[in-house]
Amino acid sequence: MKFDMGAQTLSTLQRDSRGSSDDLGALVRQLVVAVQPLEGKFNGSGRVMFDQFKAQADQIAADLNGSLGAILGGQAGMDSAFASGDQEQGDNARQQMSAANFDAARFR
Repeated sequence: MKFDMGAQTLSTLQRDSRGSSDDLGALVRQLVVAVQPLEGKFNGSGRVMFDQFKAQADQIAADLNGSLGAILGGQAGMDSAFASGDQEQGDNARQQMSAANFDAARFR
């Protein structure tokens, strides 16, 4: 199996995920605003759940943003690991090439 990833793949993923994190919190808050006309139209457990959701919307948005923040941290760690691995691979190749005797391999 071959694994091929561009040098900027994880950086691009981080950038896109960071934007999604901001969007997700905003979407939760927009949902609360959008359901305002329904307030008072529920009774019983439906109303209790509606009121709980509305009361906890900020916490839900914060929790979602915190979770995505952890994902971003993981992506940053992977990006760093891949970059240092790529650099180390290049350094090792240069070191091995400098120690090789290419003249001895010539057939004359």
